Amino acid sequence: MSTTRSSAGPELMLPGLREVYAAYVRETGVLPSLPGPLEAEVWVSARLGSLESAAPHAQGRRAALGDLITCLRAAATPGARAFLRALAAIGPLEGRKAAGRAAAGLGGVPAAPWEESLGRVVPGQVWLIQEGPLDGDRLVCEFRYEGAGTRGMHALAVRLSHGDAPAEVVIVGDVPALMGAARQAMQAELCVVQPYDPAAVGPRLRAALDGTEPPEDCYPALALARHRAALLPG
Repeated sequence: MSTTRSSAGPELMLPGLREVYAAYVRETGVLPSLPGPLEAEVWVSARLGSLESAAPHAQGRRAALGDLITCLRAAATPGARAFLRALAAIGPLEGRKAAGRAAAGLGGVPAAPWEESLGRVVPGQVWLIQEGPLDGDRLVCEFRYEGAGTRGMHALAVRLSHGDAPAEVVIVGDVPALMGAARQAMQAELCVVQPYDPAAVGPRLRAALDGTEPPEDCYPALALARHRAALLPG
């Protein structure tokens, strides 16, 4: 794939998307002010989801990702650095090293206070919620940021339909509220809630999230969901 240099910016593989990348860069201004790593990861995952859903094929997605990294590096703002660090932590595998190198080149740019926590989570309890034979399985996987205790607790919740195709992918910040509602529904005999073996869930989720094209509303959480699923055993 050829590259094109413009006097208005760095050399790009997809120069027709220059304004799209510029919009992404402008939006990063809010990133350093977000309260913590989870909010930052969710924010970045949503932008990566938009990029992936708009790409016509895998080659186009990789080219757009490379261009975005190039534009963020050229911007050299605190928000661009935060985006690059998040991308290096939880983004697509093919872009993590390049994003990490680009972020390392911005050593003189102020870092977000939560930068070192990005992607550094450990898995916890996994739950299976079944609401009926037609609703599929909802898998809820708990995670905590290293050293943050319950303050860093969150969950990946994925509903799998027939054939284990993802029907819903969300990141849950208030896990106690989610599980409390699930247990109330179980007491009302509206669903079944039970612990599930993380070693069985890991391969199942990874296959689902990397398999067939998901519904449009799954894309915002997809990058972060893949990162979390990769941390599960099995």
